[in-house]
Amino acid sequence: MIVQLKAWGNSQGIRLSKELLTLAGIKNNDILEIELQDGNIVLKKAKKEHRTLEERAQEYGGKLGPYEEFDWGEPVGRENW
Repeated sequence: MIVQLKAWGNSQGIRLSKELLTLAGIKNNDILEIELQDGNIVLKKAKKEHRTLEERAQEYGGKLGPYEEFDWGEPVGRENW
């Protein structure tokens, strides 16, 4: 199948046929992964569509919030503290 890259707002996009997407098991609003392999763009359905905040935090040692409060000093202008 040959497709053409077209302007789409400030980005570029391609259209994929419904038949191709059906064969790939992809439907509207599915989450997809895109990666570059040996100079080729590979598009595939993501294994897991949504990760919770806790799952994402595991990549950073499981900590969700600020580690400590930061002292910005006294107000300098018209900011309210």
